[in-house]
Amino acid sequence: MPLRRTPFYALASAYGAQMGPVGGGFVNAHHYGDVKAEHLNTRSNVGVQDLSTMGKIDVKGPEAEALVNYLIVNDAAAMKVGAARYASVCAPDGGVMDDLTVFRLGDEHFLIVSGSRNRLKIRDWAMQHAVGRRAYVTDITAAIAFPTVQGPKSRALLQRLIPDADFMALKRWSFTWGHFGETRVMISRTGVTGELGFELFVPSDEAATVWNGLLAAGGAYGLRPYGVQAMFTLGLEKLYPAHGIDMDESVTPFHVGTDAFIKFDKGDFIGREALLRARDAGVATAWVGLRLEGDVPAAEGAAVMVDGRRVGHVTYSDHGYSVGAVLASAHIEKAYAVDGAEVLVDGVKAVISRRAFLDPDGARLRS
Repeated sequence: MPLRRTPFYALASAYGAQMGPVGGGFVNAHHYGDVKAEHLNTRSNVGVQDLSTMGKIDVKGPEAEALVNYLIVNDAAAMKVGAARYASVCAPDGGVMDDLTVFRLGDEHFLIVSGSRNRLKIRDWAMQHAVGRRAYVTDITAAIAFPTVQGPKSRALLQRLIPDADFMALKRWSFTWGHFGETRVMISRTGVTGELGFELFVPSDEAATVWNGLLAAGGAYGLRPYGVQAMFTLGLEKLYPAHGIDMDESVTPFHVGTDAFIKFDKGDFIGREALLRARDAGVATAWVGLRLEGDVPAAEGAAVMVDGRRVGHVTYSDHGYSVGAVLASAHIEKAYAVDGAEVLVDGVKAVISRRAFLDPDGARLRS
């Protein structure tokens, strides 16, 4: 089966994008020739990435709230219209099926944005649990282009291009609407770079106008596109766990530190009993960051050793271009997950970090 292309495929290719599979049946930009430059430019100026491959699952109807609340560990019923929330979708045994974002568009209307590789799984899971409810699930991924605009100059650029939206008033984890020329777009203050940033929901048949408008106006702000590889290095510096890399259905939110988003007091949801057991019993491992000596990233699955004993494994490693070091994330036995402690990764010294390597207090996000 041929891989699907996003509405920005031809435009990104013309800009030099190196394409490859990204999951969910799609191909997208892995990089534009210089991952380090893409990364650093997003930190210092503004970057744009095509995230149109992420799943967009529309949920409507009188029981839309009940359905979404049953699917996710966070509390959809507590959301006001205009709010976005991070949440995990867990299997009955507590394993993480995906980590995603939920948007409340109306009293009976939600949008679930899933990871690219989990789009079909989450779509089918939502449809399965909608049976017998007055809730209607539609995969609108192909209808919505999804550029994300990230970096310290993102607000200034977008305020110029979408003057009828108040970007200064838009709080993190919320969204609004505005017009990019004649195109009505939804704008959310969300992203996975650790920078001030916004994600745009654009009708696919009008996507080219938005992409070209961003590139035309963005020169004055230092805009340049970035790909999936830079997205991962940016996220690594912030210690943001990624599904399919740092977590999957073999671990719970407690294993990756996202358990704060579980709302046990909201009532029943899929995986609740298993997650209560995990909370009460505790889990044996912790997900941590590692700062490695040298300039060579560790291999996926590389052993983390203490006193000649394997205590964990690396999930992802790459260059932390903003902090000038090779970084990694890893699952290790909880007893050894001590901030500042030294370990060996395939014979290379590494220091454990329990906090983000860059801007651990999130000041850049609040800019």
